[in-house]
Amino acid sequence: MTERDGHLPALPLLIDDSPREECGVFGVWAPGEDVANLIFFGLYALQHRGQEAAGMAVSDGGRVVVYKDIGLVAQVFTETNLAALDGHIGIGHTRYSTTGSSTWENAQPTFRSVPHRNDSVALGHNGNLTNTLELATRVVKGGNGGLMSTTDSDIVTALLAQHEGTLQEALLEIMPTLRGAFSFVIMDETTVYAARDPAGVRPLSIGRLASGGWVVASETCALDIVGAQFVRDVEPGEVVAIDGEGLRSWIFAKPVPKLCIFEYVYLSRPDSVLTGKTVHQVRREMGKLLAQESSVDADLVIGVPDTGPVAAAGYAEESGIPYGEGLIKNRYVGRTFIQPTQTLRQMGIRLKLNPLREAIKGKRLIVVDDSIVRGNTTRQIVKMLREAGATEVHLRITSPPIRWPCYYGIDMATRAELVATDLSVEEICQFIGADSLAYLSLPALVRSTGQDQDSFCRACFDGIYPIETPEDPDRPKFILEPAPPRAEA
Repeated sequence: MTERDGHLPALPLLIDDSPREECGVFGVWAPGEDVANLIFFGLYALQHRGQEAAGMAVSDGGRVVVYKDIGLVAQVFTETNLAALDGHIGIGHTRYSTTGSSTWENAQPTFRSVPHRNDSVALGHNGNLTNTLELATRVVKGGNGGLMSTTDSDIVTALLAQHEGTLQEALLEIMPTLRGAFSFVIMDETTVYAARDPAGVRPLSIGRLASGGWVVASETCALDIVGAQFVRDVEPGEVVAIDGEGLRSWIFAKPVPKLCIFEYVYLSRPDSVLTGKTVHQVRREMGKLLAQESSVDADLVIGVPDTGPVAAAGYAEESGIPYGEGLIKNRYVGRTFIQPTQTLRQMGIRLKLNPLREAIKGKRLIVVDDSIVRGNTTRQIVKMLREAGATEVHLRITSPPIRWPCYYGIDMATRAELVATDLSVEEICQFIGADSLAYLSLPALVRSTGQDQDSFCRACFDGIYPIETPEDPDRPKFILEPAPPRAEA
């Protein structure tokens, strides 16, 4: 097994305070296919879920090779290094850090050689565990070289590697001990595995290639890009194995489905399918329901890219107020990142969005966005629209106020970060400088999905956590100093 000793470029700087995605995972078992390229395209489709690092592990049946680095998918992988990743099975990962800092060591897939099994294990993780301290203690006691990074994902990899049984036996024994949210893709030299926590907080789908191969991905849009036909989702509490024997499945815990409802609001791509509906359909319905709940006289409805325009179109359709473009996104700026220079930092949100002055000058605007987290970005957008000549700015949000932190994979770690924790809607409106502010109610948000309220995790909106959380919500996340990097043979 080999890993790249890559150069660490300057880390990106956030230019807005939108909720950062967790991660994207992708797995393939496809003899006869160019698996490295399939993984590349799959990760490219999942780039929105993580923009700090990317990596993949590929096996030819006898050796696992891992290649990963800091950066976007297209920056990390080239034709040259993809050509060197030869094999018929593999997994891939795009990362945004929720546990552990943004360093090369924390990029995924994580890896361990397993001498006592004469194999190895690589793992990609979407989500966040809540019992990392307990699990890390077990790793230290269990030996196997200790931890090599500061991520909960590496802890799980170490536990799987130190297990005396087969990887399949290790998965079925260790998965029930994990708490929190996890959608895993895991592999050894011959088999790709996928696993999902009993609540199914993060999505994970299975697809079939025309060649007979199998694909697993965080979102169905990644299946589409490689030409895989959606088969089904990995069920909550399920482990799936894919190899020469086909697809096999085991239930390791009683399923209690609690899909993160924020996947519809912001995280997932609009062309992905969740619970039988495209995210695009649901977001348009959110806009319609928002118009029913909080109408206001105006001349034009606009949306804040990327998620706002679809809901804005629904709002316009329901309200009868014309829809138009008012904010143009710079497509060559990452979804949430820029390089950290003082000049760019001062330009802030203007690097990402620019108003169409001729479209909004002299107009009363309804501006539709998905959420307000800290409020600073929204405040800048309102100011920008006023400077461009808008006479009124009425902000409409397609989700309820975010008042509670997320422990399951979204970067909203403490209540102190959330503007809605202590401020009323009226006070938030005054802070951001809008003429009016209204949020979509939680019942309406649920109704837009066509599912029952109890089938979702809604904790960031109502504070009801479906999985146990750390005792002290505001304490720092557990971080263990990693062991010195070591070369893998």
